[in-house]
This record gives sequence, structure tokens and C-alpha cells, in this order.
Amino acid sequence: MTRGGGAEQLVVPKARPDSYYGQPVIKVPIWGSPEVPGYLFLGGLAGASSLLAAFSQATGNRELARASKTGAAAAIGLSLGALVADLGRPLRFLNMLRVFKVTSPMSVGSWLLSAYGPAAAVAAGCALSGKLPRTGAAATATAATLGAGVATYTAALLTDTAIPAWHDAHRELPFVFAGSAASAAGGLGMLAVGQPAASQAIRFAVLGSAAELTAKRMLLRRLGDGARAYESGRPGTMMQAAEILTAAGLTGAVLAGRNRAAAAASGAALLAGSALTRFGVFFAGKVSACDPSYTVGPQRRRIQQG
Repeated sequence: MTRGGGAEQLVVPKARPDSYYGQPVIKVPIWGSPEVPGYLFLGGLAGASSLLAAFSQATGNRELARASKTGAAAAIGLSLGALVADLGRPLRFLNMLRVFKVTSPMSVGSWLLSAYGPAAAVAAGCALSGKLPRTGAAATATAATLGAGVATYTAALLTDTAIPAWHDAHRELPFVFAGSAASAAGGLGMLAVGQPAASQAIRFAVLGSAAELTAKRMLLRRLGDGARAYESGRPGTMMQAAEILTAAGLTGAVLAGRNRAAAAASGAALLAGSALTRFGVFFAGKVSACDPSYTVGPQRRRIQQG
């Protein structure tokens, strides 16, 4: 509408991407907390611990290998328990095994867990009992082979959704989860054993922590405005606390030396930092799903850029 040949005047407020008929533009995930973020953390801890156990066993570090195998079996058991608790009934997990679809992270992950869980349990059982060493070695190798997938497939599971904070992080999130899992596994080893057996766990934790912190920085830098989901509110607090704990654990791991208490404190910090990373990523996804600006804004920018 114009008056006297002047510029057009708006008679209604400028449209804002606040909602779609009072509802979010995309469906908000119904996954529960702490079950699902706990499942993400514990699965990563289990898979990376199996890798650390295999390296330790190959170099004759039986004390760390035994602790890592035990931790992996316990973590995957708790992870599966958290998943089933979120699903509501164990039968729902079994239903996911009716088909195998290589293009579905959920399908691949279900089969990974089904194969990895027994292997991790057998490896731990043989290590603790001291019996059936050949069976234990085969189970350890199997768990380590599958462990890399178990530690990282949940990143593919999240980024395969339409949730903006997860989908837009598809390049870096697998590296964040891999580094976080290695950091947690190393931290668990530092808690469980003393020097000199813990030296391998410390190196594993240092490598994982460095990878995690680097991948996080790259993720936030590339997302631009979309990084708000990870840097503000409840997810921002969690991610910031995770970064502080991981950095503190990394520093402590490097400087701890033969101080058992310092190494254990650093290991606990790394475990806590890894868990908070998973919780922060989980809640960032929920925040971005509830706020349509995370969906509509990037779409408009892509249209403007052609």
C-alpha cells in the first residue's frame, strides 16, 4: 500500500519464522533423558574401551586389558539397558533385528550392538576368570573390530535426522564422538589401574581429548549462527562444562606422572567431560527442533545464495 506515490508501507507486521500454526516446523524428538544421552555416552565408552583393551593385550599390558574389557562389558550392558528403558519394552529392540538395511544407521547400529555385546561379555569373562585364553583373545579381537563402529555410529544416527543442530553437524560430529569415546575410555583406564600400567590409557586419553576439542571447535566455527544451539542455554552450559573438564583432564593426564591420585582425578574429569558432551549434543538437538529459526533461517540463506 502506498500513499502519494511514496514508498510502500506495511500494514501488517513482517513475518517471522516463529511457528507453523503455533507448532514447531519439524517434529521434536521424543527420545527421553537421561536414557538416550546415557546410551550415547555408555556405548561410546564401551566401544573405545574394547579398542584400548586390544592394544593393551597386544603389548602385554594385562592389567589395563582386563580393566578395559570389564569396563566395556559393563558399559555396553548399561547402554543397552538405557536403550530398552527408552523404547519401553525389550521386544521393540528385537523387532529392529527383523531386517538389515545398510542405509539405515538405526538398523546397522542394532546389529552392531547385538554382535558386539556378547563379544565384549565373553572377552571380559575370560579375562576375569583366566580361563579359555584363546576364546578370550578371539572375543577381544571381535569386540575391538566392532568397537570402533559402536563408539561412532550414534553420530551417524543423530545426523541422519532432520534435527538442525544434529544434521548440520554431520561432518564433525562423528569425530567429536570418536574423540570423546577415546577420552572416556582412557579416563576409565586411568581410574582403574596405576602406573606403569596406566601409561597406555593416558596416551589414549590424550589423543582422544585432543581430537574431541579440535573437532568441537571446527564444528562450532562452521555452523555459524546455527552454533547457538550448542553455545546458549542448557546445552551451552553442558558443552562449556564438558570442554573445561576435558581440558583439565587432558592437562592432568600429561602432568600427573606417577601420582596415582592426580591420574585418577584426571580420569574422572575426562569421563565426566565425555558424558556432558553427549548430553549437550542431545539437548542442543532438542532446542534446535523447538525453534523454527534453526530450520527456516538456513533455508532462506541457501535460497538467497542460489
